[in-house]
Amino acid sequence: MLPVVLGLIGVAFATIGFLGVRGGLHRNRFFGVRTKATLRDDDAFALANKIAGVPNVAAGAIAVVAAVAAAVNPALALLIGLIGLVGSIVVAGAGGVLGHRAAEAMPEPAPAGCGGCACSGAGGGCGVLTRA
Repeated sequence: MLPVVLGLIGVAFATIGFLGVRGGLHRNRFFGVRTKATLRDDDAFALANKIAGVPNVAAGAIAVVAAVAAAVNPALALLIGLIGLVGSIVVAGAGGVLGHRAAEAMPEPAPAGCGGCACSGAGGGCGVLTRA
C-alpha cells in the first residue's frame, strides 16, 4: 500500500512540475504555487510555477524512487517510505518558496482605468489639465 501511495504522490508532483515548466498550469484553486503574490495575476502565477517546476519534478522523482525501493525491500519499506515522503515534500516546499519569491519580485500590475489621475471633462479620459 505504501509504495502505491508514494508512487501516486510522485506522479502528482512530477505532473504539476512539468506543467509549470511548460507553462501549461493556469491559475487555479488547487495546484501549483498559490500565495498572495502568485495569485495577483496570470504572469506572476506562470513565473512562480515555472521556477517551482523543476524542484517539483525532482520531488516527484524522489517519491517514485522511494516507492520502488519500498516495494523491492519490504523489510525497510516504512523507513524508506518516510524518508522518501519527507524528502519529496521538503524539495517541493523549497520550490514553492523560490516561486513565491520570484512572483513577489515582479512589479505590481498597473491599475485598470484612470489610475487616480485627474480626469477631465465629461468623457472621463485621463490627460493633463490645461487652462485656456
